[in-house]
Order: sequence, then structure tokens, then C-alpha cells
Amino acid sequence: MAEELSGNRTEYITVEIYDQVYHLAGQDTEHVRELAARVDAKMRAVAAQGRTVDSLRVAVLAALNLADELSQVGGADPMLGHVRASSLRGLLDEVLDDDRKTAS
Repeated sequence: MAEELSGNRTEYITVEIYDQVYHLAGQDTEHVRELAARVDAKMRAVAAQGRTVDSLRVAVLAALNLADELSQVGGADPMLGHVRASSLRGLLDEVLDDDRKTAS
């Protein structure tokens, strides 16, 4: 399913992050898949350290790790860093919102 927004085609995609299914939208579905895979991998790496089993805490720690990586490469092109940070922040917001809804 897709809808037109200002001449740009927004595709809807289903991804799985840390054993949870999310329905996301974006203009570049492959990029969204890659981001989801990266977040999933980072969350699994954090969980493998065994410090917490709470998925919300795992998500926040993964986000901090990704933000740290982003800040290290963000110096090359600040605008690109801001765009990527905004994208990751949006994905994290969706993850946290879905976790809250599931927990209710």
C-alpha cells in the first residue's frame, strides 16, 4: 500500500526489530529495511551483554550506542548527521510507542 505525498511516493513496509513487528513508512523502503536491521543488530548486541532483559532499556541503550556512532562520523557532514539522527530518532520513537502500547 502506498500514498502520494507532494509528488513523493511513500511506501509502507513491515520490519521486525528485536522480535517485534513494526509497520513503517518511507520513500526508500530498502533504506528503512537497512535501518531496521541495524537497530535490530545493535539491540541484540546490547542484550547479549546480559545487563538487562527489559526491551525498553535495551532499545534506549542501543539508541545511545547508535547516537555515539553517529556523533563520531557526523563531523564529516553535519547536515547528513542531523538527517540521520532525525531518522533514527523517529524510528526509536516508533519502537518506544509500540512498546508502551504492548505493555498496556
